[in-house]
Amino acid sequence: MRIGLISDTHIPEAGKEIWPEIRDAFSDVDIILHGGDITVARVLDELETIAPVLAAQGNHDDHLYDDPRVELIHHLEFEGHSLALLHRFGPVESDINELIHIWLDDVRPEIIVCGDSHYTYLEWKQDVLVINPGSPTLPRNLSPRLGSVAILELAAGKTPEAHIIDLANGKFAHLLQGFPKFA
Repeated sequence: MRIGLISDTHIPEAGKEIWPEIRDAFSDVDIILHGGDITVARVLDELETIAPVLAAQGNHDDHLYDDPRVELIHHLEFEGHSLALLHRFGPVESDINELIHIWLDDVRPEIIVCGDSHYTYLEWKQDVLVINPGSPTLPRNLSPRLGSVAILELAAGKTPEAHIIDLANGKFAHLLQGFPKFA
């Protein structure tokens, strides 16, 4: 299963609509998970023309509380892997057990997908894969420009594989593939 990961699109602040590079990066995904700060529901509608979409409610998304695709935290399972999708999760440098206690009420998934910082993050923290795809439209909270998204690949009984895609050049900015699960 291929999952497209995106966060912090901030449309229309960052532009009128999502950029075609996002559509290209997600052309063969089975589902898209948005880590929040969607700002307008039409972003989810546009992403849904590519694949089904679920989203975390970001701090700019209070008005989207009644959209069935949007929840504060999604607890999901794909291919036998547990995943939590939420907006804020950090600071990511902190102890993973403390972060899970604070942000997920001690519910420990195998994979955490988050947003908020606009900075990419992809790392195993003990036995949890933490992924922040950054922002495709306002990377590192700078002016509107091409940023990043991520792809998560899951198969039953196999270690998850993920990579960050730098949309400006279409290349993997950071690859975590076949990485030991308990590194």
